[in-house]
Amino acid sequence: MPPPSDILVIGAGAAGLFAATWAGRTAAAAGRPMSLTAVDTAKKLGAKILVAGGGRCNVTHERVSEADYAGSTPPAIRKVLRRFTVEDTLAFFTATGVALKTEDTGKLFPTSDSARTVLDALVREATRAGARLVHPARVTALVRDEAGFRATSDAGDLWARQVILCTGGKSLPKSGSDGTGLELARSLGHSLTSPIVPALVPLVLPSGHWITGLSGLTLPAEITLKSGGGKKLFATTGSTLCTHLGLSGPAILDASRHWLVERAADPGVTLWLNWLPGETPESLDRRLVAGQRRGAAAVLRDWLPDRLARTLCEQAAAPPTGDVSRDSRRRLAALVTATPLAITGDRGFSVAEATAGGVPLAEVRLETMESRICPGLYLAGEVLDVDGRIGGFNFQWAWASGFVAGTAAAVPATTS
Repeated sequence: MPPPSDILVIGAGAAGLFAATWAGRTAAAAGRPMSLTAVDTAKKLGAKILVAGGGRCNVTHERVSEADYAGSTPPAIRKVLRRFTVEDTLAFFTATGVALKTEDTGKLFPTSDSARTVLDALVREATRAGARLVHPARVTALVRDEAGFRATSDAGDLWARQVILCTGGKSLPKSGSDGTGLELARSLGHSLTSPIVPALVPLVLPSGHWITGLSGLTLPAEITLKSGGGKKLFATTGSTLCTHLGLSGPAILDASRHWLVERAADPGVTLWLNWLPGETPESLDRRLVAGQRRGAAAVLRDWLPDRLARTLCEQAAAPPTGDVSRDSRRRLAALVTATPLAITGDRGFSVAEATAGGVPLAEVRLETMESRICPGLYLAGEVLDVDGRIGGFNFQWAWASGFVAGTAAAVPATTS
């Protein structure tokens, strides 16, 4: 049997590598020798980091607040984010030799435009901090007793006085975040939110829907989610992509988790798309009246691609050229500004960039990320009920929660 580690980090992705780094650094700064092991199911570490941001890894955003997240309560999320800010992220990566640049969208990427730069730095710093990286090693059971924790893995049993659980949620299961970590947390007494659904995931329309015929078209659009009773629940504006299966792009990805979560409680929820953000049926009707001589399609082409303008006219049964009756004009204005989306589902966890749901933050001590239910267990990253919108926010959560968990675990808590 291998000797016990002081800390076992389960999951060596973004949050896990960060937690391991700061645990090792904190112990070293205190002059306290500490054994540290990080295990991961992947043969090659960092799969989710390498595919993030189209392979460039959007490490954070220039402005981050609790308003950029969903899941647990905003005050709880804010308390963790304040412990490791965007400025701290910049300082960390700069010190490790990874220069970052801010793009017009506010997203921060490595100047190398390579996610490999970020992953190599994280692995290097965790190793320098004293972490022994063990992979592939899938932890299938985690048991706590008076001596600490025993983790059963396909690489043998591992023993530790404390554990930091950083296994992720269920998104991109091929990377190792297949929900096992959620079950490990539950086996130690934690609850899980319901539902747990994909986040930042493309949505699917019925086969043959007219929007799928616009595959490849990208443009700004407003997406609105309404309850079965018509109450606005969520709205966002951003780039939207028509695909052969349905819809994708930042606005749809941000709306997806809200649609999936709300649908579980209210099957009558609806999703609407405004192809001309800021326009209302009334304002667009006035524009169509003013441009009557030009024809409806010509008026729409002032803002929209020709094939979309013609398709909208066709779907509203409004002539694209020539005179348009009042009823046809109003149908067209209504469709352009509020297209109902007959969403049939989503592309699933295998495509989703994040997970909505997990261990509630109420079950964690926010100043340390230590479990309130299982002393000695710390949690960080996507295993918790926190998910951010697209743009680097989920990485910032990984850095912040990993930092808090790592530094606290290196100084054993006295609470029970």
